[in-house]
Amino acid sequence: MGVEFLVVLAGYLLGSVPFGLLLGWRRGVDIRERGSRNIGATNVLRVVGKAEAAATLVLDGLKGAAPVLAARVLGTGDPWAAAAGLSAVLGHCFPVFLRFRGGKGVATALGALLAALPAVGLVAVLVWLLTALSFRYSSLAALLAAASVPVAAAAWEGRGPLLAFTLVLAGLIVVRHHENIRRLWRGEEQKIGQRAAPVA
Repeated sequence: MGVEFLVVLAGYLLGSVPFGLLLGWRRGVDIRERGSRNIGATNVLRVVGKAEAAATLVLDGLKGAAPVLAARVLGTGDPWAAAAGLSAVLGHCFPVFLRFRGGKGVATALGALLAALPAVGLVAVLVWLLTALSFRYSSLAALLAAASVPVAAAAWEGRGPLLAFTLVLAGLIVVRHHENIRRLWRGEEQKIGQRAAPVA
C-alpha cells in the first residue's frame, strides 16, 4: 500500500474521532441524546458549554487540516491532498467508531480548506462569521459558506483537483444539512447559543 493511500486512510480514521462527544462525556453529557443530537460544536454549545464548544471547533478543524498538511509534507500532490482532506470530512460525517452516524462536517471541512486553499478557506470563514452574526443560524451560515467555496476556488485557483474538492465538499455539506434546510424554511431552526432541553 502506497503512502498516498495510508494518508487517506489516516485522514478517515482521524476524522472519525468524535471530539464533541468525548468532551461532552467529560461533563457527564451524551450530546447524542440532547439538542439536535449532533456531535459538532454547535450542539456542544447548546448542551454542554462555550469552552467545550470552542475546543470541539478547534479539534474538528485540526482533524481536517492535519491529513492535508501531511499529504503536502510527503509531496503527494494536489489530488492526494484533496483526497486526504475529503476523507477526513467523510470520517466526521460517517465515523467508523459511531456506526457511521456522525456530524455535518462543517468545521472539519473548513480545516481541510484552510490547509489546502488558505485564501478560499478564509473566504468561507468570513462568510460563516458574517452570516452567523447577522442571522444567528449556524446552519444558514454553513450553507452560505459552502456555496461560497467553489465560487472562490474557481475565481482564485482554477486548478482541477482542488476545484473538484471544493465542489464535493459544498455538495456534501448541503446534503448533510437537509433537515436544517427544512427547519429554516418552516422557521423552526434553533439559533446559535439557544439552550436545548433533553430529548424525550
